[in-house]
Amino acid sequence: MKSILVKIKIGSQTGGRPPAAVELAPEGVLAAALPRAGHAPEYAFVPLPAGALVAGIGEPNLRMQEEVVKAIRKALGDVSPRTRAVTVILPDTVARVFMLDFDSLPSRSAEAQSMLRFRLRKMVPFDTEHAGISYQILAQNKTECRVLVTVMPGPILAEYEGAARSAGYEPGAVLPSSLAALETVDSSEAVLTANLSGTALTTSITSGQDLLLHRILELPADRNQRISEIQRSIAVAAAYFEDKLQFPPSVLHYAGAHDAREFSQWIDDRELTVVQLVDQPGNAAWPASVAGVTGALAGVR
Repeated sequence: MKSILVKIKIGSQTGGRPPAAVELAPEGVLAAALPRAGHAPEYAFVPLPAGALVAGIGEPNLRMQEEVVKAIRKALGDVSPRTRAVTVILPDTVARVFMLDFDSLPSRSAEAQSMLRFRLRKMVPFDTEHAGISYQILAQNKTECRVLVTVMPGPILAEYEGAARSAGYEPGAVLPSSLAALETVDSSEAVLTANLSGTALTTSITSGQDLLLHRILELPADRNQRISEIQRSIAVAAAYFEDKLQFPPSVLHYAGAHDAREFSQWIDDRELTVVQLVDQPGNAAWPASVAGVTGALAGVR
């Protein structure tokens, strides 16, 4: 069963998913587009100068905006998107993702968002009234409602959307990288995933159309400390998987710039087989996984 996570739209645009996506990260800009229905995506990567993009929620992210805009324009130009609308994919560390439980949620979006903003006020270190926020009901019955909520500081969201517009494109949707990547998971069974960026590791557990775990861990710069934190994070996620589902995971679906075999050596867990969530195109040796942009295009006609 296909997950429904890609329906999340932090921005104000509505409608179907665009047939093009662009992911922004400190390492560079990765674009993908579907040339026509039924064809595989085309990809392009443009590196960014060091320090051009610094992902976070506390300060401006685009330190060299002109360089970022040029990279967006070049990467998308190389894949020749059919429309000017694109899905913009951002580093996980610029957003916060929560699974929240309510007795019920108003059917009207404006009322539901007001309730969510109030609930989030003490959960995030930024102003929720002017934040970019989206939500999605994961499960609901007469007595409870489980909701997936994504929230991002308003000024940070405006930075990224503004860069896309300056490059000549319109943000049709905005997604954190790992939520976009989860759209490549096509299974009704429980799946453990890990998305490794240059600064963070995100672990997730999906089960059909439900999201059981989504944890973002910012990583230290020291290599040995990073590997230690990665090992600990995967162990915690695997233990949570077993606790929730009553059986241990045997496969870890991995997305990241490093090879899956190298990541497997880092976590050093003989009980887990590490497989690529999405294979890199051709012989591309980009410092970025294509899982996010591929997921953003999943299901697009």
